[in-house]
Amino acid sequence: MTVLKLLTIIVLVYFVYVVVVMIYFELKTRGDNYFALPLAQRRRMIERLKRHARFIRPAFEWVMKIYRPKAPPMMRYEGVTGPGMIATKKSYAATKNYQPGKEDIFVATQMKCGTTWMQQIVFEILHRGEGDLSDGGYRHMYALSPWIETSPACSVPIERAPLVGERRNRIIKTHMPAKLCPYNEAAKYIYVTRHPVSCFSSCYDFFQLLAGPLSPTRENVLAWYCSDDMWWQPWPEHVEGWWRRSQKHNNVLFIHYEEMKADLCGAVTRVAEFLDYSLTPDELQKVVRKSSFEYMKTHEAHFEMHAPNVFSVSAGEGRFMKEGTIDRYKDIGENEGETIMAFCRDRLEGSDYPLDNYYPGAAAVKM
Repeated sequence: MTVLKLLTIIVLVYFVYVVVVMIYFELKTRGDNYFALPLAQRRRMIERLKRHARFIRPAFEWVMKIYRPKAPPMMRYEGVTGPGMIATKKSYAATKNYQPGKEDIFVATQMKCGTTWMQQIVFEILHRGEGDLSDGGYRHMYALSPWIETSPACSVPIERAPLVGERRNRIIKTHMPAKLCPYNEAAKYIYVTRHPVSCFSSCYDFFQLLAGPLSPTRENVLAWYCSDDMWWQPWPEHVEGWWRRSQKHNNVLFIHYEEMKADLCGAVTRVAEFLDYSLTPDELQKVVRKSSFEYMKTHEAHFEMHAPNVFSVSAGEGRFMKEGTIDRYKDIGENEGETIMAFCRDRLEGSDYPLDNYYPGAAAVKM
């Protein structure tokens, strides 16, 4: 056997190994296969994935030298895009046609705007501060809260989602724009938004975490963010749609991430009142404590936003819970900030959403 043939065989065996491992862990970490497991089993799976990741990452780093995507993978449904890895036209259509009931509480956001944080706040309010995500309880946020517009790989399927709390509610996560989110006056909707530049910063970090060397460049993520290819609608249209709905319907609460950071107790009180929950001072403090960044960071294993993959496990602990600061917009280049704010101002022209009132720092950005 020649050296060339031997090398060819080694390369082929290596790539077969990569494909087999990727498929195996993709199946093992789909929805309930991962999120409903006890914590110890989830940690063992992560450790196994870490061992393989050391050998698999070089394959993707090699591919990156040949091809690097210019934008995140996407699909499009009725003019709205979605992440092509986890959403389909069928899943979007099923979401649009879902019939919400009085038991449904939707936590709606654009991506990277505080979704998981609000899910935890709602979960704890429904349990008056006694929510249990341990092995003896629900085990994981995504074992109880379905991400409605995605495939079953991302969370518990909505048809199997438990009704939780004393009033038996279903907590539904969505990034859908208002025009595609199923609406019913009997259901409740909580919309969280965040500074558009901070949102961009977190989106870029998120892609780096989940796609590693295959993630688009920062310049390409910026171009994607300021375009109609942005998943679930661009930031200004997404915010405008939900702002308009909140002004017309009293079953929609619109809240800002920065308000939650500045006064978590006040934000929890607003959400509790919106859900018609009267908390005692002791219950309120329990909810606030268990919704704090420190608590959620310590218990991050209960709040992973995606099942682990070969890139995210390499990041180690603290993969998803970042600093949780309100001024991430200060961390990026001036030109990036100007580009994003100019885009938002242009798209929000004629809207009554008070951008400058909520983000006075953004108003100071020179155009």
